Amino acid sequence: QVQLVESGGGLVQSGGSLRLSCTASGRVFDIYHMGWYRQAPGEQRELVASITRDDRTNVADSVKGRFTISRDSTMNSMTVDLQMNSLKSEDTAVYYCSGTESLLFGPDAAWGQGTQVTVSS
Repeated sequence: QVQLVESGGGLVQSGGSLRLSCTASGRVFDIYHMGWYRQAPGEQRELVASITRDDRTNVADSVKGRFTISRDSTMNSMTVDLQMNSLKSEDTAVYYCSGTESLLFGPDAAWGQGTQVTVSS
């Protein structure tokens, strides 16, 4: 099993920056693809950015040029960071980290508990 723990959320003014971090532990050697999703009130959860073990990245158009995803790994853990710059009020959401053994984030994907990001205008 894989455990995911997010950190770094908070309140920031519009135009500001935050860095989210997700640390995976457990069977990290099984993880191929990790990503950050977000869910705003009344909205569906959406993929923000993801990165594979061979560093292929995918970034949503709505955050392209503002958000950057990166990863670091050791023998027993993997960390995936989301650097968020030029934040807008529409970036306000709960951000979730996810990890999966495959390319797709399916029913077997692991999820963190979420971290709140609030951007004030």
